[in-house]
Amino acid sequence: MGLIKKKKKRNTPPFLLEINEELKKKGKGFKMAAVNEADLTIEERKLIQQILIQTEIKNQNNITRTKSYLDVYLRHPEIHWAFLGHMVSRNGGWNMTDLKGDLLSHLLTEQEQQFFFSFLERGNWLIFQDIYPQFLLYEESIKRKKPLFSLLPFFHVSTFMETIWNHFWKYRDPYILAIALVINEQSYLEKRVIQNALFQKNVFHTIEFKLQDFLRLNHILFPYYKENEKRSIGLMGQTLQRFDSLHERILLGKRLYSLLFYNKEGVDTFIRWAVSCPHTGSRKDYWPHLFHDVRESIPGRPYRRRMKNGQIQKGVPRIYSPRLEYAWKNVSHEKADIGDWFYDWTITDYFNKLDEEINGEIADEYCETIEKMELAVIAKKAIFR
Repeated sequence: MGLIKKKKKRNTPPFLLEINEELKKKGKGFKMAAVNEADLTIEERKLIQQILIQTEIKNQNNITRTKSYLDVYLRHPEIHWAFLGHMVSRNGGWNMTDLKGDLLSHLLTEQEQQFFFSFLERGNWLIFQDIYPQFLLYEESIKRKKPLFSLLPFFHVSTFMETIWNHFWKYRDPYILAIALVINEQSYLEKRVIQNALFQKNVFHTIEFKLQDFLRLNHILFPYYKENEKRSIGLMGQTLQRFDSLHERILLGKRLYSLLFYNKEGVDTFIRWAVSCPHTGSRKDYWPHLFHDVRESIPGRPYRRRMKNGQIQKGVPRIYSPRLEYAWKNVSHEKADIGDWFYDWTITDYFNKLDEEINGEIADEYCETIEKMELAVIAKKAIFR
């Protein structure tokens, strides 16, 4: 594939050898047998329809999706990706509302805001409609005490994930399932969003997107409750440098997974925050001292800096960060393109665990980004005044 750099050989666990052998058979030149609905039992057809209906109901917007991921994790904590997906989806919602907030709304035209929102919303929607049926099918398998993953093709899920789910059912390795889902979802997005001609033209090739990269706005933030500090919220996270690189996005997913499940704070500190703070789309959810979901500044007044040396200045309004329901209406989506991204079994090289310890400290870098954005807003206002 050309995606993965060669590393020192490691001892491959037997169950991973099984996965590799099965995926080799499904690699280049493999053609899936035609999915024949006529072979389904009445009960299976009914189950498929129920899952499709439930997925559509929960796929209304970023708020419903994000909550659904957390609900799955709380029911099935062995599915680590569900919590990772929840936390990353929160960031998707914050990015959506940023477009209507105090900062980016001054840097982007209304048309540019719409393009960026469409890009974020489409990706958020696509991932959910691919992954949520997998979770519901897993739950139904538990109820019936037998694997039902042979039904995954009826939801147009990659044959890669059919292999992974069957092995998860047998070996119950939460790490392999989580990384497989990272690989699957990012690969699924590659042609449908990242390489989409419309998004390439109106998002990736725009000055604004390059400006975002320059200002390092691509932060993924994971709030958590600090130990020994009553209700004090800390931030851990990572910054994505190349959103258009599948390889970099998968590596980012692995780092984010490590931050949540292998950090010194413990995953419970993140879970406690997520459960106690329902997702609204406003950044007020994690830093109410800096952000507010009601506009506090006086309309028409020039923008005044709120941040200095990582602290909000006294006597200034908080940064407006609206709730998603007030920023954007629900979107009716076109059906996803059908097609399997999987063709090369060596994608499983990504299952190798990270060698380095991930430093997730990001609060200072994030505050610096806010200050840069404020200066950009002030500079733009001064130039076009």
